[in-house]
Amino acid sequence: ADLIHNLHENVLAEDKDDDEQWFEGLESRFKNKSSYMRYSCESRIRSYMKEVSGFISNVHPTARDAYKGIIDLMSDKLKSVKYNGCYFDRREEEAARLCTSEGWFSCQGPFDREDCPCKHSINPYGNRESRILFSTWNLDHIIEKKRAVVPELAEAVKTRDGREVNWEYFYQLLFTVDNLKLVHIACHKKTNHNLSCDKTKIYRKRKQNHKIS
Repeated sequence: ADLIHNLHENVLAEDKDDDEQWFEGLESRFKNKSSYMRYSCESRIRSYMKEVSGFISNVHPTARDAYKGIIDLMSDKLKSVKYNGCYFDRREEEAARLCTSEGWFSCQGPFDREDCPCKHSINPYGNRESRILFSTWNLDHIIEKKRAVVPELAEAVKTRDGREVNWEYFYQLLFTVDNLKLVHIACHKKTNHNLSCDKTKIYRKRKQNHKIS
């Protein structure tokens, strides 16, 4: 079935003129496949940022200004890295992308496994159907965003008591592959992961005069 499916693929085509079918249903501003794939990754990361911002109503009133300050820092950092759109862009450096140079993505397996037991893979650059199907693949937070990371951030801001919240640690958990796994829908477990943030990284350590080698 995979072989028959792949016969209809035009994997190497990048520009709209070379594979018009692939672009059916997309806004006309997308002129090549990689720019759309970048955009689709950015959209996912932006939605995570929206959730972090939306949580502010649950933050203790005395800590809201500090929480908003951290949101601003995270937003600036995300803008500077273009919302990590590089993860889905096959033109990027190998270390920055989650796919091969041809655009093949492999499922990284459930949050509690090292790899995918079913060896799921997909190339959304191949044809329109694969592009649409890829939208069902999930960037899954290993330490869960809603259950663990965002509430922990809110708590850290509230109980900081003069300490500096290590916002970059939370940034990594929320928006980077340090804590994100690309998973096929069948490998996306919706159960409680029962994982929590590393308590030793929630606040910044005081700078020491000498480095320990």
